[in-house]
Amino acid sequence: MSQGVDLQAAPATVAASLTAEATALEGRLRQLHEAVHVVNTRIASITESLQTLRGTATAHGRGERRSGSPEDALPGG
Repeated sequence: MSQGVDLQAAPATVAASLTAEATALEGRLRQLHEAVHVVNTRIASITESLQTLRGTATAHGRGERRSGSPEDALPGG
C-alpha cells in the first residue's frame, strides 16, 4: 500500500488508494508481458537464423561437423 495513505483513513480512501495501486501494477504487468513477448519473438528469429546457418554450413562442409569455438569458423579467425 502507498506510504502516503494513513492507515486510520476512511475505508473509501484506502479502497481508492488500493484501486489506483492495482491499476498501476496491472499496467506494469502488461508492459512486462509485452516485453517478454518481444524477447521470445527475437529468440525464435535468432534460433531460426542459427538453424539456417548450421544447415548452410553442413551443406558446405559435406556433412562434417566442426569442433572448436564459433570464432574459428569466422573468416580470418
